[in-house]
Amino acid sequence: MKSKASAPGKVILFGEHFVVYGVKAILCAINKRVTVSASKIHENTISIKSNIGDLNMPPNKPITEIKSPLKPFYFLANKMIEKHNQNTGMEILVQSEIPLGVGLGSSSACCVAGAAAISRLFSETSKKEILELAIEAERTIFQNTSGADCTVCTFGGIMEYDKKNGFSKINSEPNFHLVIANSEIEHSTEAIVANVKQFKEKNEEKFSNLCKEESELVNNVLVLLKNNDLSGLGKNMLKNQEYLETIGISNEKLRSMIELAQESSFGAKITGAGGGGCIIALTDESNLENVVEQFKKKNYECFSAKIDFKGLDTF
Repeated sequence: MKSKASAPGKVILFGEHFVVYGVKAILCAINKRVTVSASKIHENTISIKSNIGDLNMPPNKPITEIKSPLKPFYFLANKMIEKHNQNTGMEILVQSEIPLGVGLGSSSACCVAGAAAISRLFSETSKKEILELAIEAERTIFQNTSGADCTVCTFGGIMEYDKKNGFSKINSEPNFHLVIANSEIEHSTEAIVANVKQFKEKNEEKFSNLCKEESELVNNVLVLLKNNDLSGLGKNMLKNQEYLETIGISNEKLRSMIELAQESSFGAKITGAGGGGCIIALTDESNLENVVEQFKKKNYECFSAKIDFKGLDTF
């Protein structure tokens, strides 16, 4: 028996970093996916194959002993074998369209698709149960995950998230494209989050005002999304970028990419931790090709994406 599932990646449209301090963030699933196939095997082993390497180990190893980035899959397989008290091994195949380590939710999409494919070998599982499993698996690599990324990868579409109230789906279905360009600068989310915390501690009043401004901006954006007002959304992206510049998560390369995007998009900003990773530029059919062309001329790795409204898919 084989079980298969796929889940989309994600971008943060608005609110990164400020979300840590109670402001709402707006996340969006994108139509780049991770697909996971799982099947039971007779051998006493959990075998995981992916485009970033392989992992082959017997069940029941302590998760702390596993140093591979594939350990969420091992965790999920082991948990299900134990829970259902079955004497089986497992073969897992992971295929991804999402670039790794650049803030596009590849690990969350892996955890969601993995949780669905693996758990459904043993029993029918609801999206809610799959999400809980996915967050547990993600904690094996990011201990302090909020679960927001896994949530948007499970349910798709656009959602708002804040620490106090959790997530709620935004029912607007705006019609835009994003051009996602990769700075190819490696960055550590942990280090950048620590730097923002340091900025806050040294500039309490300034940071408090920025949080208020970001909060107003996000409330404004919720109305613009409803009205599919791309021009207004683009202006708010640039304003959000100014706040991110203030807290020190940008650099020269990211700034020059945003300036390049501004020439023909509605607006652009960093998405995710910053310091490297990706920027997003807001477009529609009228300017999509121009924006992609601009980035390709300068030899940037880039691609276009649309909102993924489907979320987790099992087949």
